[in-house]
Amino acid sequence: MEKSGSQKSKSPSQLIDARIKELGDWRGEMLSRLRTLVKEADPEVVEEWKWRGVPVWEHNGIICTGETYKNIVKMTFAKGAALQDPSRLFNASVVDLTKDSQSGQ
Repeated sequence: MEKSGSQKSKSPSQLIDARIKELGDWRGEMLSRLRTLVKEADPEVVEEWKWRGVPVWEHNGIICTGETYKNIVKMTFAKGAALQDPSRLFNASVVDLTKDSQSGQ
């Protein structure tokens, strides 16, 4: 995402909107879809923008992140490795992000 002086004045939700628009392909569509699912699952979720451009959804701590790369859109759950996962959907090697949740940018 291009950096601009106005980026600091935008809310996290506006920055996520801009990322989705900037991607302009299947990755933006997928990030938008994941965002919608998170907000439907928890209407009180708070959107954040951390680590130099990663959408983060929080409610009493980090729930998950939505990262976009060239060939994938990755959703990382802060406590993913601790969730019951009979279908093996989550990566068991996920590091507990909650330790760094207060470090922000």
